[in-house]
Amino acid sequence: MSKYILGISAYYHDSAACLLKDGEIFAAAQEERFTRIKHDHNFPKNAVAFCLQYAGIKVNQLDAVAFYDKPIIKFNRLLETYLSYPGRGLKSFLMAMPLWLKEKLWMQDGIAKELKYEGKILFPEHHESHAASAFYPSPFNQAAFLTIDGVGEWATSSYGVGSGNKIQILSELHYPHSLGLLYSALTYFTGFKVNSGEYKVMGLAPYGEPKYVKTIFENLVDLKEDGSFQMNMEYFNYNTGLTMTNSKMDSLFDGPARKPESLLTQREMDIARSLQDVTEEIMIRMARHVKKATNEKYLCLAGGVALNCVGNGKLLRENIFDDIWIQPAAGDAGGALGAAFAVYHHYFDQPLQQKSGRDLQKGSYYGTEYSDEEVKEFLSIYKIPAHKVTSEELVTQISNLIDDGKIIGWFEGRMEFGPRALGARSIIGDARNSEMQKKMNLKIKYRESFRPFAPTVLAEKVSEWFELDSESPYMLIVADVKKEKQREMTDEEKQLWGIEKLNIVRSEIPAVTHVDYSARVQTVHKDDNPLYHRLIEKFYEKTGCPVIVNTSFNVRGEPIVESPLDAYKCFMRTEIDVLTLGNYILYKEEQPEFHDSIDWKQKYELD
Repeated sequence: MSKYILGISAYYHDSAACLLKDGEIFAAAQEERFTRIKHDHNFPKNAVAFCLQYAGIKVNQLDAVAFYDKPIIKFNRLLETYLSYPGRGLKSFLMAMPLWLKEKLWMQDGIAKELKYEGKILFPEHHESHAASAFYPSPFNQAAFLTIDGVGEWATSSYGVGSGNKIQILSELHYPHSLGLLYSALTYFTGFKVNSGEYKVMGLAPYGEPKYVKTIFENLVDLKEDGSFQMNMEYFNYNTGLTMTNSKMDSLFDGPARKPESLLTQREMDIARSLQDVTEEIMIRMARHVKKATNEKYLCLAGGVALNCVGNGKLLRENIFDDIWIQPAAGDAGGALGAAFAVYHHYFDQPLQQKSGRDLQKGSYYGTEYSDEEVKEFLSIYKIPAHKVTSEELVTQISNLIDDGKIIGWFEGRMEFGPRALGARSIIGDARNSEMQKKMNLKIKYRESFRPFAPTVLAEKVSEWFELDSESPYMLIVADVKKEKQREMTDEEKQLWGIEKLNIVRSEIPAVTHVDYSARVQTVHKDDNPLYHRLIEKFYEKTGCPVIVNTSFNVRGEPIVESPLDAYKCFMRTEIDVLTLGNYILYKEEQPEFHDSIDWKQKYELD
């Protein structure tokens, strides 16, 4: 009999479910993809239903359910924090209490009721879940791990060693001293949304100068040589208030916090750059200490801060470890995966999977998929014109369209697990086109023009185009474009500041080259995604360029598309030129007038 473990993360942000079958990842998805509520925090009933239905099992066939943290310890932190600041946090405390008293303190009963499940429900600690998600799917049989996020129960960072089927946490940094919360606090101060705008701050950083680094280290963060630190809580409000920072922060950064959606100024760019530099310094000091403490050859990373691909790239180039591996769903969604692994290996004492050099996450394609028959049914219901082709015709025609400057909505195979589109639910285009970044940002994604796009490159060609000698399948490493592919800026261009830098052509692939000549690289391996690999291979055969633009298939404020209907709606609401749905190609000019009121039955429901 197969052993099934269901992992769940929920009730904070990015709820998700994951199913292990005999220790292998079988299915995984975030709840937001089904409900269309970005960062949905509710119980992941749709994601759970998908996982079970994909495996063809019922709830009573599960050997255990694993939840990604211990709610009672988290509640204890909430009480202790409030008692440490008597009276000051009353409003936030009273806002939090109803949900805790109604649901979170009775989590075991709540999960059992939601699932109609009478079996084992187990609760690994939050950072144990992160550590498990980092080590067990990694390519390494033995490695150090480092987890960095906002906060779990009390821990905000932890490190330890994974060996065989066991992980051991050796040391932790505790709340309120948190690199994740520092990053979120200055995300808030620069006018972006906490728990979703951190990527924007990272993308904004290269436009700025590190003029506030000294200010941060002298006033906000007391950093030690081993990477541990204390934060000066006089400037922060997240302990007791409803905001991340307080008015004392204004004096450090030459004025009050930026209002959301207001004009970005050079100050915000300089804060972003300074914060990024501070983050990288802390990450590198932590990694050096972990190396010294464990003497391991390899390092695995997880936690929300591990999604900082600029910091990851710098850490890789420091050569502190022989290699690093980062969990693609490093944030709370990946906690579902880690919780399941922790229960499988620790509680059931099951052996580690055989590892053979490549990671066990296999491209992270563990979500929903739609057959050509299902796509045909969808097209028929809504009388949508489309052209059925073979797979080889598909990659030939789409590669030609990319070469012609067309923007493609690419909906193929199983949906990705994690925050990045990796060639299953992607919008793709020509990386050589100097207008592509602006067009995709403003006319398709409807987002800030400064935000960079990522390249997807054939894994076997990555070192010819980027300063990277290893795979980066999950878009979690930033590396420079190769010198010989770069274009030298003129003296006049070098004098430009801030957002003025945006429209300068910097390389042979300007659509994916950021203002500092960097790129957030995704390598695609033919074993992980044969169709996507073949498409880029076709484009390379035609153009001599093995690189295309890849961004997530969604518009600003919406989750990545899950179903053919989601994809079609996004296609029709934006200036995407062509949509692929499996082996069907849809051309914008052939589509009937679009009405947004169409509905699509819910596919996944818990029995």
